[in-house]
Amino acid sequence: MKRMVMTIGVLAIASSAWAQGGRGAPAPPPPLEPGASQAEVDRAVLAGPANVRNQATVIKWNPANWTYTTLRKGTNRIVCFELSGLPGQQPFSVECTMLGNLDRVAQNLRFETEPDRAKRTAAIQASEKDGTRAKPEVGSVWWHTGGDDQATARSHMTVAVPGATAQSMGLPDNGKQGGVWIMDAGTSAAHLMIPGQ
Repeated sequence: MKRMVMTIGVLAIASSAWAQGGRGAPAPPPPLEPGASQAEVDRAVLAGPANVRNQATVIKWNPANWTYTTLRKGTNRIVCFELSGLPGQQPFSVECTMLGNLDRVAQNLRFETEPDRAKRTAAIQASEKDGTRAKPEVGSVWWHTGGDDQATARSHMTVAVPGATAQSMGLPDNGKQGGVWIMDAGTSAAHLMIPGQ
């Protein structure tokens, strides 16, 4: 119970910090990299909270090899990118997370290129087992907005807790109780599901 209270307290403090942002006038956004378009940047940051968008790094994925080009180098630890139309993604799909998660994102995108779900799941499980699965930063936030189009897209937020279990965190590993719970418990994909997010 103490762990659950501590976890919920940390989430409340983090949410409050995100909501408050800095005092005074917001800093202007950093300049775009040569060749980047403002429209690409504006679209990619839609997944992130409004108070961090202007200072987020924005990248564009290259589906040929899952490397990326930086469109704008930000001043905070947030990175945003568009996934629309890529393998396994919705027609409109944008995501933001922490810079330390880019290896995980690239690996996820590589896995998604396998159209056969059973083969894709087996490849992910094999990677978990042999230790080659890139791990997300503990406590990092993932913001995703997706749907058939931008107008009908829905937003979703999770918090990465790789390896966490119901026993280690004191939270349930299913959503039956209606509160915060751990999805994919015990794996590197373990994350907190927050009702309404």
